[in-house]
Amino acid sequence: MSRLHHHLAFAYEEPRCHGVLRAALEDFQVEEVLGFEPDGEGEHVFLYVEKRNTNTQWLAEQLARYANIPKRDVGYAGLKDKNAVSRQWFSLGMAGKAEPDWSKPGIEGVSVLRHLRHRRKLRRGTLQGNRFVLLLRDLAGDMDDLERRLQRIARRGVPNYFGEQRFGHNDANIEQAVAMFKGRPIRNRNKRSLYLSAARAFLFNELLSERVRSDEWDRAIDGDVMLLAGTNSYFVIEKVTDEIHQRVRDFDIHPSGCLWGRGVPAAQWDAGRMELALPQLHPVLCRGLEKAGVEQSRRAFRLPVKELQWRLERKSGVLELRFFLPAGAYATSVVREICNCATRV
Repeated sequence: MSRLHHHLAFAYEEPRCHGVLRAALEDFQVEEVLGFEPDGEGEHVFLYVEKRNTNTQWLAEQLARYANIPKRDVGYAGLKDKNAVSRQWFSLGMAGKAEPDWSKPGIEGVSVLRHLRHRRKLRRGTLQGNRFVLLLRDLAGDMDDLERRLQRIARRGVPNYFGEQRFGHNDANIEQAVAMFKGRPIRNRNKRSLYLSAARAFLFNELLSERVRSDEWDRAIDGDVMLLAGTNSYFVIEKVTDEIHQRVRDFDIHPSGCLWGRGVPAAQWDAGRMELALPQLHPVLCRGLEKAGVEQSRRAFRLPVKELQWRLERKSGVLELRFFLPAGAYATSVVREICNCATRV
């Protein structure tokens, strides 16, 4: 676990089991769910691809080269873990171009499962979520506690922390963000965006960790900004009412935290005091984001873990997990509440 994640509070106390995640590549499988089907017509070819041990951005470049089109004409909805077996969609702008043989793209670790036409390019964030199948191996510790955790997670969800991968190897993205905010020029647009995102993620995780410590990550408090489930729409509450409590219990709305940037945090009263303290606690990151022109937005504190199923083999020490997460959520944030895991792949 990275040092930026080591101190973050646990919703269900620190797990009492340890094990291994990604002992093999097949132990971490991701299936992208767009939420719509390509319509079969248009100038864009949608490819449903299975990739193994392959970086999404690198694969986009290889597909552009194979189709003989500019890289800018390749779209994808989201980045998927390299150290995994992932199935995701890519779009390729093929107006006036002859399609190559998609059955043999000649890219190691990659196979095209489907190809359909569509009218529009696939844009970042245009997905409903992802389904995961994970295997945790070499489990040891309190197995009864592990099962109780799974039952509680199925009912309550987990804190919606940004995963370790957002911060890079050894948290290098945060170090680069600090250096950038202190004057180091970053000319590469993708790297600059990566460092800005890491800074916002770090600040959000700090804010959420405080809510977890006070056991307020999955319930509303006075002044909270409530996000409507599955949307970016929100409203501010002055006082928590019985109706608000019920809507939170029904997973209709979620308390949310600020993704830092320009503007005044929307939260008020108790919730607002926590958000307004961030510039004093982390002045370089907060001011750097504001000067970079990033606008504030919101992210839910709570992550529902939908369709959660598990199969625990106590003798062999293997746990199989299956679940669905909405776009922008991290499977590692779910695993974090279940088991202290090392990684081999």
